[in-house]
Amino acid sequence: EVQLVESGGGLVQAGGSLRLSCAASGFNFDDFIIAWFRQAPGKEREAVSCISGRDGNTQYAESARNRFTISSDNAKNTVYLFLNNLTPEDTAVYYCAADPFWCTAYSGSTWHLIDKWGQGTRVTVSS
Repeated sequence: EVQLVESGGGLVQAGGSLRLSCAASGFNFDDFIIAWFRQAPGKEREAVSCISGRDGNTQYAESARNRFTISSDNAKNTVYLFLNNLTPEDTAVYYCAADPFWCTAYSGSTWHLIDKWGQGTRVTVSS
């Protein structure tokens, strides 16, 4: 059974940091791109960052570049997303996904095409 379990969300003040974790099981980690998406209230789910389970290559959405860092521990089948210099605009539920394609290929409502998701972890940034 495919499982993606996120953790690490919470309430943080603007300018603060969080580390999100995504523990994966039930599939071959090396064969997938592991991605972080987020969904703010009333908005479409959007890609944040993703990493190749095979070679560690990464991609970032423009909103995440220079503030967020994605990394993986293949021995633990776990992907991390370090969120730095958070702003209230980063408030959202952050979801982990596993997919054959890079997360930045998805826009608008096409995220519905991804079929492996975690339950999400909520990040709230206060001003």
